[in-house]
Formats: sequence, C-alpha cells, structure tokens
Amino acid sequence: MTSPVISSKKRQPAAHGGGVRGDNTVARSTMFAGRFGRMFRALPAGQWTKEVLMALGEKMTAEPEVDDENKLLPSASAETKERIQDDEENTGIPAGYTYLGQFIDHDITFDPASSLQQRNDPDALVDFRTPRLDLDSLYGRGPDDQPYMYDGKKFRLGRPLFENTKPTNARDLPRFVDPNNEEAPRRALIGDKRNDENVIVSQLHGAMLRFHNKLVDQDPTAAFRDIQQQVRWHYQWIVVNDFLVKICGDKVVRDILPHLGKDRPIWENPPRFAFYKYRVDAFMPVEFAVAAYRFGHSMVRPIYRLNTQLAGGADPGHATPDETRRGLNGRFFIFAGVQHRGLNGFDEFPKQWAIDWSLFFDIGGSIERGGKDRVQPSYKIDTSLVNPLGFLPEFSKPARAANGELTIADLQSTSVDPVMSPANLAQRNLLRGLALELPSGQDVARAMGVEPIADKDLRVGKAVLGELATNDPLVKLDKSFADSAPLWFYVLAEAQHEFILRAKGQGGKGDKEPVRLGTVGGRIVAETLLGLLWADGTSYLRQAPNWKPETIRSMGDLIHAALS
Repeated sequence: MTSPVISSKKRQPAAHGGGVRGDNTVARSTMFAGRFGRMFRALPAGQWTKEVLMALGEKMTAEPEVDDENKLLPSASAETKERIQDDEENTGIPAGYTYLGQFIDHDITFDPASSLQQRNDPDALVDFRTPRLDLDSLYGRGPDDQPYMYDGKKFRLGRPLFENTKPTNARDLPRFVDPNNEEAPRRALIGDKRNDENVIVSQLHGAMLRFHNKLVDQDPTAAFRDIQQQVRWHYQWIVVNDFLVKICGDKVVRDILPHLGKDRPIWENPPRFAFYKYRVDAFMPVEFAVAAYRFGHSMVRPIYRLNTQLAGGADPGHATPDETRRGLNGRFFIFAGVQHRGLNGFDEFPKQWAIDWSLFFDIGGSIERGGKDRVQPSYKIDTSLVNPLGFLPEFSKPARAANGELTIADLQSTSVDPVMSPANLAQRNLLRGLALELPSGQDVARAMGVEPIADKDLRVGKAVLGELATNDPLVKLDKSFADSAPLWFYVLAEAQHEFILRAKGQGGKGDKEPVRLGTVGGRIVAETLLGLLWADGTSYLRQAPNWKPETIRSMGDLIHAALS
C-alpha cells in the first residue's frame, strides 16, 4: 500500500458549522452567478449585531435534563415499547437521513480545510470545482492520483467491525497508523476527511465503499468508470426520490420535476426552476449552503443506539447499574467530553461499534418495530438544537478519560476559544450568515411571493405542542429581529410553524405529525439539489431521466445490498 505524505505541521479538522473556502468572497452583483453565488442577489443583508446572534445561538441550544444529583437524563433513559418514545422525535424522518444529509453536503461543497478564521482568501476561487452530486467525496481524485485509497478497481477497506462480539460484514474506513506515535489519531484515508467527523457518517461512507466493491464483484470485467457511474446514479436517484421526498415533501419534488412517474419524454414536462437559475455553470447558493441546508443540525439526536448487542458503555458487554438507570446501557451521545461515550470522530473507534442500519433506516420493514429494535427517529426540524451541539469537538478541549459515574460536567466539554471560534454550532451558523450578508428570512419569503410568518409565530424552542406556551417569540430577544429573522433561523421556525398548524388542524396527530421543511426552506433545498443534477451533463437526470434502479428504492435498500 502506498503511504501518503504526512506533513509535520499539525492541521485542524474541518470546521463544522463554518463555511468552505471561497464563500467569504461572494459578490453581491445582481448579475453574478459563479461557483458561489446568490439565489436572491438583489436582497439587502440582514442587520444584526454579533452579540445579539451569540445570545440567540445560546438560547437555541437546549439545556441538559438532569435529576437532583445532576446526573439523570430523562430523555435518554426513556425507552418504551413504542416506536415514538419522545415528543421531540420526528415520526416522518428516520435518524439515518440526518447523516445522509451530511454525506450529501460533503459531496457538493468544495474545500474541506476551511474554517471561520479564513475570512479573506485571495486565492479562494482557484481550487473550486463546479458543485455536482458526483461522489467526489467518495472517489477523491481517482485511483491514478490517490492509489492508497484503492486496490485495483476496488476501494481499500479497514478492519472488520462487530456488533459487540457478533461478526458483521461492516468494515471501518482504512486508516493511517503512525509507526512513530501509537497515540496519534488514526485518520481515515478517504476522499474527504469530513466524512470521518462522527462515527455514524464514517460508517455511512464505509457502506458506500462496500456498495462500489459489491458492484465490482457482480461484474468483474466492467471498467472502473462504468461501476462509478452505476454508484453515482443509484445515489442521485435516492437523493431525488428518497431524501428530498422525506425532507421537502413529494409535492415539492414533483412540482420541480413534473416528468416523474409519467414515463414520458422529459421535454414534454421539463424541470421548473423558479429561483435556482445559472447562466453557464451551476453555482452554490449561499442561501442554501449557509442557511437552508443547515436544517439538519436541528435533526441531530442527543443519543443513539448503534446496535442491539451493545450492553454497556465503558464495557460493551456489561452495563453498570448507573448506566442502566440513566438509559446509557448500549447508547452513546453524539458528542461527549469523555472518551468512548460520544460518537466523536477523526480517529479509530471501538471495533464493537458496528452500526445495525435497521436502527437508522427502514430496512425490511424495521420502521414498524418498537422498543430498542426500532428505527430511531430524527429529532424534529425546529429552532432547538440538542445540548451536545453546544460543544463541537473541533473547537473544544480534547475528550478526557471517563471518571466515575459521568455527571453532566463530565459529559460536556468547554470551548478552547469561545470569542474567536465558538464551539456552539447554533452560534457558528448565525455568525456565518452574518459574515456572508444573507438577507432576512422575511425578505426571502416576500421575494418568493410568500407571506412571511408573523413575528409572534417565530418562536425559539422545541416543536412540542405542550411546550409552545413557554417558547419565547424571537422578537422578544431583541427588537432588531422584528420582521427580520436570520434566514437559517427562519427556515427552522417555518418548519416548526407549519408543523404546528397541521398538528392542531383537523385530522392532526399531535406531536406524531411528521415534520418536514416548510414552503421557503423546502423550495430552496429542493431547487438547489435538483438544479445541480440538471446542470450536470453526466447525471442520470440528463442522460436517462426515466432511469430507476432495478431493486433499490431507498438508502436503506442500498445499505442492505452493500452489506448483505
């Protein structure tokens, strides 16, 4: 295996909640449509102070729920026989789609090394490629340029993974082991390092590697480029017909692509893009990248069950009485300040942590199960982010060794530099929108011909019907938010508001009503992703718009095919 050149200069991991190099130099010209551009080019920038946005980000980050001993997490410990076990859970979107969304994001952004600190890069635009759903995060620059990722036409794979002691077909990502420093992080040798930033997206990337290899096994004589095209088209079809349908709704997708399901030539029913329009090459709208597509941050659960064989935490085979009492027996926080209790990435994780994907996607009817065998739902799209997203590992002090019974203080971490580089994801998102001079959500709504949501209905908090009365209106936080909500906040609040209207309306199912993006957010997200596909002459939408996979109809199907 050819070893990559390892620089002696320590590099920082990708900045979660930051941007990508070049998004800091987006022109405001009404004619501009470059690699980064604006969907609503003539709208004025929203006007807020950094201090007000920092306060909003803090308010959007949920407080941990604890008992009198500052230890119990009731939302984590409740695990009933029902499929929906928590009012914050979204019955319409399984948890796996949170990380499929993250995987898609890494596929269509261009430079994984940027951060909030890189405010002005004069060479920024030089290294960019046209954004495409072409899996360059998976394939990198290909076997000729990055041979250490490949073994002939196949991807190299990492060590076998287990569901505790139960063998599986899952494999870790291939990793670099520094022979001179056994304590150094074992970084993944993959096309985009960001796909190792947590254990779930890491294993999703690994499943995609296996899917490619599986197609090679099925047709060993096929050329690499033909296998690559098959993988890309399956993935693109799933983005359109599975991911976007769940996130934005089938009606929105079919309104933009009216040919779907008609088995007629696409020129009889051409795509209808009202807002995503480019002149020559596709571009990445900052309204999408910096605001609307960050909806997934509100879908992150605080805690996940990776498989049903894990019994404990520190000891995978046995739970302590304290772990059992607190619901930590076999479940892990998305991020934690102590080692091996959070799904922190950028390093090798315990081999017992193989993901049973039937707990994340509907595989063979797993969506109908309850109890610990259920498909874990994502959290609702709303204006509340779970507590662990208040201390992102990239910007917090390193995880410590576990000590004792894990109080809240143990589980949380602290920011290294809260002023210059806050570890709070909500704050980072809001500051990024300010730096990019995004318009307000209300101005975008009006530009789309949509009546903006009233200030009294833009609330900060969870989309839980029983808690609505305690959620403060945004404008109560500061008068600068009157008829002027940050676009990212507005997209989340809109999804929350439209959910509330459906849940309270005739035939509503209360907190079990599905939550998806609303009118403004859903249109921005769907038009951008579908527009990128339509602009790509190699996509299935341009080369064979009526194509569909023979057996695969969802991301769950693809993963099952890859690992079976």
